[in-house]
This record gives sequence, C-alpha cells and structure tokens, in this order.
Amino acid sequence: MPNRIWVDVEDLFQYSAFNARPSGIQRIQFELCRSLALMPETRDRVGFIRHASAQDSFQTIPFAEIDALHARMTASADASMPPSAHGSDAAPATPGSAVVATGSKVLGSLARRVAYRIPLDLRTPMVGLFKAQRESVRAAGKLTGAAAGRVSKLRTTVARGRATVPAADGLTVATFDASAGPGDVLLILGSPWFHPFYNQMITRVRDKWQMRIALLIYDIIPLLRPEWCDRNLVDRFEIWACGMLSLADTLLTISQASAHDILAVADRRKLPLRATPSVIPIGTGFSRPVGHSDHAVPVVRTDRLPPARSYVLMVSTIEARKNHALLFRVWRRLLDEMPADRVPTLVFAGRVGWLVADLMQQLTNARYLDGKILLVENPEDGELERLYDGCLFTVFPSFYEGWGLPVTESFSFGRPCIISNASALPEAGGPLARYFDPENGTEACRVIRQAIEDPDGTEAWSKRVASEFRPVSWDESARAILRAIDHGRNRLPVADAFAEGVATA
Repeated sequence: MPNRIWVDVEDLFQYSAFNARPSGIQRIQFELCRSLALMPETRDRVGFIRHASAQDSFQTIPFAEIDALHARMTASADASMPPSAHGSDAAPATPGSAVVATGSKVLGSLARRVAYRIPLDLRTPMVGLFKAQRESVRAAGKLTGAAAGRVSKLRTTVARGRATVPAADGLTVATFDASAGPGDVLLILGSPWFHPFYNQMITRVRDKWQMRIALLIYDIIPLLRPEWCDRNLVDRFEIWACGMLSLADTLLTISQASAHDILAVADRRKLPLRATPSVIPIGTGFSRPVGHSDHAVPVVRTDRLPPARSYVLMVSTIEARKNHALLFRVWRRLLDEMPADRVPTLVFAGRVGWLVADLMQQLTNARYLDGKILLVENPEDGELERLYDGCLFTVFPSFYEGWGLPVTESFSFGRPCIISNASALPEAGGPLARYFDPENGTEACRVIRQAIEDPDGTEAWSKRVASEFRPVSWDESARAILRAIDHGRNRLPVADAFAEGVATA
C-alpha cells in the first residue's frame, strides 16, 4: 500500500484570521485539498494536519473542517451557512454563545481591516491571539450536550493508544503521532513562510518520523523582484524558500516559468536541490464547498455591479506588481481620445493590498475618472461570477505571475482576455489571449482600444474562446501531484538540474 500523505493546512487557518476572502494561493490550496480528500484513490491515504500546541507535533483534522473554512470565506456576507457545511463538529447553541460568537466576528473583522497596516513581524503573534480566541469559542460549544459525549469517547480511545475521529464525509482520520511512519510524505501546498521557525520544525518532524517532504512553490517573486513586496515578506520568504527548496524530496510548481526561475535561483545561490521541479497543471474555476449544493444560486449584491456588457474587468488584489496603474493611465488616455460614452467602465475587482497608496490617492483625486473606473472591493463568489459573465473582455497587465488564474477563469466564462506577455502569463493565455508589454502603455492602449472599437471582432473572439478553451479539472491537478510524489525525481546536483531542465508531472 502506498505511504500516507499528510497535508499541512495550518497556514489556511492563519490566513483566515486576517483575511475575509481567499486569494489565489488559498483558492488553489482549497481545491487541491478537496480533490485529495474525495478522489477514490486517495480517500484512505491522505490526512490533513494542523500544528499542535506541543513543539514539533501535529493534530489531524477531518476535511470537513477545511470545507467549513472554505464555506465561511466564500459565502455571501448576508447568507446563512447551512449546518451541513460545518460538518459534524459544529458547536451547538449554548447560553451566551451568540454573544461570544458575535464578539469573535467583530474582532475578526477589525483584525482584517488593520492587518495590513501592522508590521509583518507583529502579525504572527496576533494570528496566535485570534486563533486562540476562536479555538476557545469552539471548545466551549463542544464541551456541552452531545459534544461532551464525543469528547469522552475520544479520551477513552486515546487512552488505548490510537485515536480515530469520524469525519463528516465518512473518512476516518487517525492521530498523526499514532499513524505517521517511515516513508510517509508531508505535503506543503500553501504559504507557511510567516511561521517563524517553520524550516526547523519541518526538519525535526522529518527526521523523527523518517518522512519525505513534497513542496509546492507558486513563484519566487520576493527573491527575484523584491521591489514589489513588503520588506519583512522578502526577509521571511528568503529564509523559508532557501531552506525548504533544499529540504524537498519532491518539488512541485505551477508553471514552466516558475520552474526555470527556481532552477536559476538555486544555481545562482548554490542551493543543493534534491529534485528537479515537476510542473503540475492548474485547475480551472473554483467549486463551492462540499456542504453546499453545486447547483445552489449564490446571493449576489447587484447594487454595486455595473450593467452587463458595459465594462472591462480586471480581477486581482490591488498591489504594485499587478500593474493597475498602467490601466489607470490607459483609461485616462482613452477618455482623452474617444467620446466618453464609447469608453466602457473599467472594473477593478479585488481587495486593496500593498504599495498602492499613491495609486489609490490618484484614483480618489480623479474621482475614479468620473466613474469610468469602478472598484468592487472584496467581491464575493457570486459577484465574481456575475462580473465575469457580464464583461466585454478581461485585462491582466501584471508584471510577474507564477501562473495567472484570472486568465483561465476568464476563458472558463467564455470571455476573452488581454494580458501581459511577461513571466508565466503566456502559458496561461496560450493562443486565445492577446498580449502587450506591461512596460509599454502605448502598446497596451492600442490593443485594448482595438478590442473596444471592434465589437464584432471581439464577439467573434469570445465565441472562439468558448469553443476552443479546454478546462483542467482539479482532480487532474491532484493526480499530477500524486504521480510526482510516487514516482519521484532524480536527485541531481543543482548545476545538472539546471542543465537538464524541468519535469512535467
């Protein structure tokens, strides 16, 4: 039987303490966890783990807890969550629980608002504070009523030396200490670089249980383009990435561009890679939580969405690397050169991130070009679906990407996309996208204006996208990870790895 695979999901829960909605990494992580949990070939092989309070120890959790977190982060703000979405561990109502839960929600909301104004080196202890608060609320509910009986049964089983917890989806999750063994794989799919001693912890866990490490790297932007990142992020990521790249027995990445960047950095820094990077295909679109019907109609806040076919869409966190500033200049130029009623609205859909204070001030001073630029901040999933479906086309002028999720999302809705020709974006866009140099505003304006002024041609382009785009399933992505883990890669000196190139899982 193949060795067990343990997926570290602690960073998902830490991320949720300060962010109301998932970004691209968390979206991919949720989807991969879902496939690994539910595919027939992995149901009895994959376990999910969080960091326990004891040093260098993990606690297993059922997939239902990850699914519940996914549901909370993607649900409409005013939509109530059905009990099934929370799994069998949902806490029953108790006297005062509503007050405590409300206080928790308010504190969490406040934390999210101020999180990105706090130095990164202070965020980790704050995450711990809010995590402890949330866990205390959860524990208070579980210690009452039926939950008390379950805790008693669990204690009895632990006392016998092996604890098992039935998950809501029928899986059985064994405690990590009781089940981990030599040859098992610790799979890291997320963004755990803010853990202050992550590399040391993983090294000790690996050595204790004689495990193998499988690591998914999305990109290495903080190493290659630190000017687009917070200084503390650069420092933390450098320590984490340089250590983990040398620890990984299986090295995964999401594009050929990222794989080549990893090999180049490893060669330049003399990092002893244990494996060549394996490129996995990235799934298309995002599913609803397991506890939700895939056919359920999400609640959509239509009051802040523009009319269909009146706008061009950019979906992204607003940060310097994404190059929103170029589109601001392009739309200013379009309004100078064309009648205003022929210029579609430009919609920015995403949260406001970092290194964009000047841009946000410019937008405010220009009154968002008198309404020709619209910010839909922190869009809910239903809003995103409506925005994609109703746009004329999408734009994505980013300077640097590990892949380019908004490109394939756009294609999945049959909407054409005009994008940067930098880094991995041509891999995502292929022959269906139109391109421009992200440093060249004149070229970007020309390509975008052509799509606006030729509606028949743009409609024909849309039909081509709808007929030719072939989505990738997340199960296919998960199976590529399994193949890379099971088959392994030749352990090469870094110079030989760079010369040989990358592997495709």
